[in-house]
Amino acid sequence: MDVRYGANPKDAKHYDTDQLRNEFLIEQVFVPDDVTAIYSHIDRVLTLGAMPLTTTLDLQKNVDPEKDLGVSYFLERRELGIINLGGPGTVIADGHIYPLNRLNALYIGKETREVLFKSDDPSEPAKYYMTSAPAHTKFETKLITLETANKVELGSFETSNKRVIYQLIHPAVLETCQLSMGCTVLDTGCVWNSMPCHTHERRMEVYLYFDVPKDNLVFHYMGQPQELRSIAMQNEQAVISPSWSVHFGCGTSNYSFIWAMAGENRTFTDMDHIRVTDLR
Repeated sequence: MDVRYGANPKDAKHYDTDQLRNEFLIEQVFVPDDVTAIYSHIDRVLTLGAMPLTTTLDLQKNVDPEKDLGVSYFLERRELGIINLGGPGTVIADGHIYPLNRLNALYIGKETREVLFKSDDPSEPAKYYMTSAPAHTKFETKLITLETANKVELGSFETSNKRVIYQLIHPAVLETCQLSMGCTVLDTGCVWNSMPCHTHERRMEVYLYFDVPKDNLVFHYMGQPQELRSIAMQNEQAVISPSWSVHFGCGTSNYSFIWAMAGENRTFTDMDHIRVTDLR
């Protein structure tokens, strides 16, 4: 398991490109027939990817719960959110079977002992993108589709940020301890996400960019509003955003991204907005 430590904004503004990428970028989320796991000390959030081909994968494949988390099994004191970015597959949680098509989500509550991942077709494998956060209460495991998500339309073509936000794991849809996840899809010809931008000192966030066309990039902006930095990101890469940092992107084409948040609250509108002309 890859461990990332919290970064001070006073230090981060002096990072060169390699340091910035090593601290915040998750370059490879999906590995065939494997489970990746990145542990961030920022709100103790775990970012994971599972891509089963011909085998059934176990959530704990590359995690030693006792050594890495101080517990006897992965979700003993945690909750888990899953969004499938690939072909159809199945998640089995303590013997209960949940079919997940593309962009379906599954929330798995605390105290679930076993989580397994399968793909229906190895030639079109499922790609399970996951976020896990500490949890104090056990809530019901639930499957969420795009049809049952809370849908929000924002932006415009004039500002190149017309987009649809699908709030999948969100207070309007189900109860969780602190985890929120969703999917934002930009319209054709639109390249800016989360603009005008914001920070929220009370929550951290992780973005995963996907549906980035071949030979295109998304430039993810981070840092304090007067100390902007950028990370060039390719398809299906993720980036960790501390609570003190802005988090927005601009692509060389339209794209989509998964956002995941954890922290003091689950209030989606809890944002400290920043005027575009105040950025530096």
